[in-house]
Order: sequence, then structure tokens, then C-alpha cells
Amino acid sequence: LSEHEYWGSDLQLPKIPFEEIMHNDESAYKWLCTLKKVGIVLLTGAATRQGELIRLGQRIGFLRLTFYGPTWQVQDKADANNVAYTTGRLSFHTDYPVLQHPPGVQFLHCIKQTAAGGESEVVDGFHISNKLKKQNPEAYQILSSTTVDYVDVGVDYCDFAVHCKQTIIDMDSRGQAIRINYNNATRDTVFDIPAEKVRPFYAALKEFNDLLNSAEHKFTYKLEPGDIVTFDNWRVLHGRQSYLPCSEVTRHLEGAYADWDVVMSRLRLLRKRVLNKD
Repeated sequence: LSEHEYWGSDLQLPKIPFEEIMHNDESAYKWLCTLKKVGIVLLTGAATRQGELIRLGQRIGFLRLTFYGPTWQVQDKADANNVAYTTGRLSFHTDYPVLQHPPGVQFLHCIKQTAAGGESEVVDGFHISNKLKKQNPEAYQILSSTTVDYVDVGVDYCDFAVHCKQTIIDMDSRGQAIRINYNNATRDTVFDIPAEKVRPFYAALKEFNDLLNSAEHKFTYKLEPGDIVTFDNWRVLHGRQSYLPCSEVTRHLEGAYADWDVVMSRLRLLRKRVLNKD
């Protein structure tokens, strides 16, 4: 499970029927192993109604509560308090770097999909980090050592005002990326580093961002009603293409989070069940 399979635009998106992982331990074990190794798995055939992610959370243990609730609805709103609640394009990001411990896994359930636009985009942040480290070690060092401020203030599940300092690339003792913390929508205007380090930081960030948006690295797909995409929020950066606004809601996703501790606990228990069954 420590091995990662890196990918770019050539990703063969793993797919498993939703009801299979809900009722079959072997399928659930395969799902979580693939999620850990590849970073993303598509579950197909879920009912097109709210609440399926609650069932999924119960299958692994429990979902993570955040300031946006136990689950949250992604659809355009008149007074949006989050860029996700608009019809505009979402650039590549990880969710919640404004928290000291961002959620490890994200679930997005497609309940309704717009006819035109709204395609999802993902990129393997660990693959990008490895490439940056090879082609520009100094840029990698800057992004893994410079802390940036993230801030999020608003009202949703409750009112909130959160702030955190994170490096864009978290690495382990061997210098390998173990978590990406990048969301330009919540990156603060405050940047308290020495003036002479500002230009090198933005040069490094631009190189990182260019790699993210390179055609060879990003994978584009469109969720169909009943699809649930599950992905590693510490590794996979995700985005969305824009779609046309309408008087009625044309695109509706339900989202939720889980922590890696919960997911890995379930994976270990499933492994025991599968091995004992054999």
C-alpha cells in the first residue's frame, strides 16, 4: 500500500459498481486498495438522490464533519459563499488547506448533470511534485519550505472564521511529497515572508501551476447521474469546467469527506475478512 501508481492524461479511471462495494467485502477491499494506490476510483450506479454518501460513510465507519456540514450540496446559488457554488470554472485545488488537518478523502456524488459543460478535471499532485523536484529542485524546495496563509470566513453549517499556515508541498523525512495543500480561492492576501523571497516563491508556484495545467498531466471526464467519484484529497487536485447559468438548477453534486485514519481502519478490517474467508 506504500506504492503509488502515478498517472497523467493517460489515466484509466478505475470503476466499481456502488452496490458491489456496499455489500461485498472483496469489492470494498479492492476499492480502498485502489483508492490508496491510484488516488481516485469512480463508483457507478448509485441512486440519484441525496443520502447515498451517508450510506457510504457508514460502510467505512463515519464521515468527517466540517463547517460545510456532514454532507454539502454543490450547485449554483444566487448568494454563493464559495466559488464551488457558482457556474464558473474551478481551477485545480485541494479542499480545505485552511484546516490544520485537511480531510484525507473526498466523495462527490452526481445527482444531476448539465447537458453542456461542467466536465471534471483531476491531476496527480504527487506525480507533478516528482516532476518539479527533478526539473527544478530549488522550486520544489521553496514550495515545500515556505508557509502560506489560508483563510476562510463565512456562514454555512455554522458561522466560521478559520486560518492556517501550510506549505504547498508537505514532504516526509526522505523529501517525498505526502500532501498537497493548494487552493488559490482561500489563499490569503497576507504573505509575511522576506521581500527578497517573494519573486522566487511566485516563480516556483508558476512552474508548479504550469505543470498542473499541462495537457499531458490533467485527466478530464464527465460525471453521469449516479456516479460517485472518490479521491485522495491529499494527493489529487481537482477542478471543473464552467457551464451556462440557468433559471433552474441544472447540475447538482452532493459532497462529503472522510479521514484517512477511518479509511485505513476499514481497509485493514476488510483485509482480515477477505483473508479469513479464503
